[in-house]
Amino acid sequence: MQTDLLIIGAGPGGYRAAELAAKHGLQVVIVEQDQVGGTCLNVGCIPTKCYVHSTTFEEARERVAQVVPQLRQGVEGILSHPNITLLRGHASFVSPNEVLVGGDSVTASNIIIATGSKPKMPPLPDINDPRVVTSTELLQLDTLPKKLCIVGAGVIGMEFACVFHRFGSEVTVIEYLKECLPMLDNDVAKRLRKSMEKRGITFRMKTAVQSLADIDADVILMATGRQPNTDGLNLEAAGITIDARGNIAVDDNYRCVCCDSVAANLFAIGDVNGLQQLAHAAEHQALLVVEQILQPPLLWERAGGEAPIPAAIFTAPEAACVGLSEDACKEQGLNYVCGKAFHRANGKALAMGETEGMVKLLWSADDGRILGCHAFGAHTADIVQEVSALMSRDTTVEQLRHIVHIHPTLGELLLAAAESSL
Repeated sequence: MQTDLLIIGAGPGGYRAAELAAKHGLQVVIVEQDQVGGTCLNVGCIPTKCYVHSTTFEEARERVAQVVPQLRQGVEGILSHPNITLLRGHASFVSPNEVLVGGDSVTASNIIIATGSKPKMPPLPDINDPRVVTSTELLQLDTLPKKLCIVGAGVIGMEFACVFHRFGSEVTVIEYLKECLPMLDNDVAKRLRKSMEKRGITFRMKTAVQSLADIDADVILMATGRQPNTDGLNLEAAGITIDARGNIAVDDNYRCVCCDSVAANLFAIGDVNGLQQLAHAAEHQALLVVEQILQPPLLWERAGGEAPIPAAIFTAPEAACVGLSEDACKEQGLNYVCGKAFHRANGKALAMGETEGMVKLLWSADDGRILGCHAFGAHTADIVQEVSALMSRDTTVEQLRHIVHIHPTLGELLLAAAESSL
C-alpha cells in the first residue's frame, strides 16, 4: 500500500493530524493497535475528569462507561473520512519509508510517529505486589479502596488523591521531592498542598520508597511518571535516534533525529518525543507538522515564536500554569515583576464560597511582556487560558491592564494581579 502520509497511533496527536491532512487532500493511513483515542480518551484525562466531576465512586464508573464510548465513536467518525484508511495492528519499521502492519507493507512519503506513552514503574524489589496498580488499573477498580497510597505527587497522583479522598478513601501521598507538582511555581504548589492537607489528605514529602511491604494500604498507585511507547517499532531500521530519557529525539520542527542529521520525512509528536506530555500539546504539534508536509505548506505567522502551552491540574481546588514560574525567572537571572491576587478578595469567589486560591502573574521589568502565570483555586484553568492567549500575541502587562474584565467574575483576579504592583 502506498500513501502520502502514514500515522502510527490514533491518539489526540494522531487523529488530529489525520483529520487535517485528509481535509487538505492528502491520502492518509493511520495505524492503531488498541482503541482509537489513545491514552487520554480511554484510560487518561477523559475518564479521570469523569471521576473529578462525580460525587460518588459508583457515579464515576457509570459516567466513564457512558462518556468514553461516545467520544471514541466520535474519533472513529473522524477517521471514516474517504481520504483516511484505518489499519488495526502493530507497526514496525522496515526502512525510513516503509512500515509493516501485521503482514501488510505500507510505504509513505511522510510518516508521523504518535504512539504516546505508558506508566513508568520504579525499580522496586517488590513491585509485583498485588496491591500495586497504575492509573489504568485504578480506573478499572470495581470496589472503592479503604486506604489508598499514592507514590508520586505529580499531576496524576495529585488528581487521584483529591478524587479518592472525596469518595471516602483514606489517602496518603508519598513523594521523593521537596514539593509536589514540579511544573508549578513552588509558592503555588506549596499552598495547594497545604490546602489538600487541611481537607484530610496525608503527605509524606522528601520520602523515598525502598519497599512496598511497609506501606499500609489496600491499593498502591504508582504515579511515578510515564515513558514513551516505542517497543516493537524497530526504530533502528529507520535510523531514528532515542535520547537519554528514552524519547524519540526531534528538532524544533518535530522532525526525527537520525544519527547526526534530521530526517526530512519522519516526525514524532506528542508524548513519544517527551517534550510536553499533554494531549493539547500533541494536537498543536500535529497542526505544525501537517502544515510542513502540505505542499505548498500552510505555515501561518506566529507572533513571538512558538505558542506557549498551558497546563491544568484538576485537583481540589484546581491549579494551572503557563510560561515561566518565579523560580524559573530567578534561575535565568531575569529582571521581572511578580503580581499576586487572592480569591478571598474577589467578589465572585466570595459569592461562590471559593475563597481559597491565588493568581500569580509574572512579567518583564524591562519591556512589560508577560512571562507566565501560575495559579490555584476555582476556575484557574480558565484564567491561565486567557494568559496563554495574551502571551501568544506578546501582550504587555500595560495592555492587559487596559482590557476590560466583566464584573463580577473570577477573571478579575488576573486584572488585580496585573495592577497589584502599581
